[in-house]
Amino acid sequence: MAGRKRRRLKLLSVTFKNDTKVSTKGDIEQEEEEEAWSFLPVELLEFIISQLTLKDNIRTSAVCKRWLSVAVSVRVVNKPPWLMYFPKLGHRFEFYDPSQRKTYSLELPELHGCRICYNKDGWLLLYKPRTQRVLFFNPFTREMIKLPRFEMTYQIVAFSTSPKSPNCIVFTVKHVSPTVVAISTCHPGATVWTTVNYHNRLPFVSSIWNKLVFCNGVFYCLSLTGWLGVYDPHELTWTIRIVPPPRCPDNFFVKNWWKGKFMAEHKGDIFVIYTCYSENPIIYKLDQGNKEWIEMKSLEGVTLFASFLSSHARTDLVGMMRNSVYFSKVRFYGKRCISYSLDHCRYYPRKQCHDWGEQDPFESIWVEPPEDVSKFSWED
Repeated sequence: MAGRKRRRLKLLSVTFKNDTKVSTKGDIEQEEEEEAWSFLPVELLEFIISQLTLKDNIRTSAVCKRWLSVAVSVRVVNKPPWLMYFPKLGHRFEFYDPSQRKTYSLELPELHGCRICYNKDGWLLLYKPRTQRVLFFNPFTREMIKLPRFEMTYQIVAFSTSPKSPNCIVFTVKHVSPTVVAISTCHPGATVWTTVNYHNRLPFVSSIWNKLVFCNGVFYCLSLTGWLGVYDPHELTWTIRIVPPPRCPDNFFVKNWWKGKFMAEHKGDIFVIYTCYSENPIIYKLDQGNKEWIEMKSLEGVTLFASFLSSHARTDLVGMMRNSVYFSKVRFYGKRCISYSLDHCRYYPRKQCHDWGEQDPFESIWVEPPEDVSKFSWED
């Protein structure tokens, strides 16, 4: 018996030693792999970390001091757009920075007699009703690009990209009848606008305010009743997608309910925001594969900035601004802007209801923030 015990103990001892050797070998390999990562050239490490989102960048910075230094050096925190307010009189425009809660002002006499129609990539699309002049204007560089004259009455309008880009297209659509729409297009450098009438397979009545985005090379337009029209500027085609309209709760059908719809685009995703008196916003995202609108319970870090003329989306914003929707001033409460957090399901400032019908569509618009604020007057 004693001999058997000795043999068993010897076998256990050998097994333990072998396991220790295997474990030690695995630890050595892991240490060598970690050392290989830790001694990556700074340039390569900067390139890798610069491709990460803000959330992943912050996680990466916790690995070691060296990675922290690199992560901080390439970390990009996006700036939210500013809210641009139109004056009732004069040429002094106010700009509100929601991240800093500061208001600036700037004299812009170039906008006298103009109606602001749309904004994207730092450029305003303007229309002068008296002369029927359409033009691009950058409010911070004061650069101006003129387009041919065009009578813009009840069209909704958008443009694809900066007018400095050769791919810039200005697009307008107006329903002539429920089965016919008139689409007009133009681009910087053109001498005339091109207008074509298209017949619809489904009834399509365009909204009064812009429910219009440019996404994946085409323009998407939401009709008054929620049908989705799509215009391809390269194929020169107009179609009504067979996508059931976003579900609208019964209690949303009140006075001016159609004013409380907003449309935004972000990296190929299309969002529609429904708002109504006394109700929390409902946000939908278009599932192009299954051809349906999906109600969003979380924006997954995206922040939406909604206005009647053009809405925008941002990622990599910090703090409470993430996963929220920002609206322009609601005159009834006299606030600069109101946000709704999907994480907390509440408004900030906290109010029990919001009368969206009180908003003036030509009162404000979200614009790209300037790089330099030295030309502005700061107001408390």
